[in-house]
Amino acid sequence: MDINKKETIKHCIAISILIIIISIVAILIIRYQVDGETNMPFNLSKITIISTAEGVQAANVEGQENTKWNLSINQSNDVYFFIDKNEEYKKSATIDNISIENIKVSTIPLKGEVKTYMPNSADGRKFIYNDTFLVNEKLTYTGAKASNEKTLEIGNQGGKALIRFANTNICTYNSNEDIEVVHDGTLIAKTDTKNEEIQFAVNFDFIITSRNIKYKANITLDFPYGDILEEGTTEIEKTDMNDIIFKRIK
Repeated sequence: MDINKKETIKHCIAISILIIIISIVAILIIRYQVDGETNMPFNLSKITIISTAEGVQAANVEGQENTKWNLSINQSNDVYFFIDKNEEYKKSATIDNISIENIKVSTIPLKGEVKTYMPNSADGRKFIYNDTFLVNEKLTYTGAKASNEKTLEIGNQGGKALIRFANTNICTYNSNEDIEVVHDGTLIAKTDTKNEEIQFAVNFDFIITSRNIKYKANITLDFPYGDILEEGTTEIEKTDMNDIIFKRIK
């Protein structure tokens, strides 16, 4: 075999190996884009959504000063994120923090104004409709010994975080007839508001930081869950996380 033929064979082998390497890398990149991280130290294991409504005292309108019930109705969606430790992750790890960032209303409701609230740290209730507790684009829970919603802490070995997406000032309810009022979704049904008029969607990034490494997933949630006008309060637990893909970010 002459030298030129040997060199040609070597070049062909080298090119073949290079093509194989490039193909493997391309497959891994595509697979990562589809599957994301497959062995994170902590996983988002469950999302629970509780949807309901309540009325708050509305400003007096001329001619309605003596109305028994004069309520502005807010529709609330409390979202709990449950983070569990990955038992298959062999290295020691703790949660530095988790954050809900880049919050955007992706579908605007026909009635009301969507606002995002953090838990109330000063009152006996979990949430109050006070601008002090508004979340603009980001809410962060810091890793601690145990989860504490009011201090915005999450257990560093796993825990839960809470946020409220609310549709505020949907409508008003005025009445002198009711002896008492039930503060849930059935209150909306007492007005001329329809279920489809209060539906909206929120999109945000959910980030878990552990060992200074950030894992980010983009999540979209639709609200309210179910027919709260009929049921009053609804609840759903999402445990299938196949559509929520986490990837490392800088």
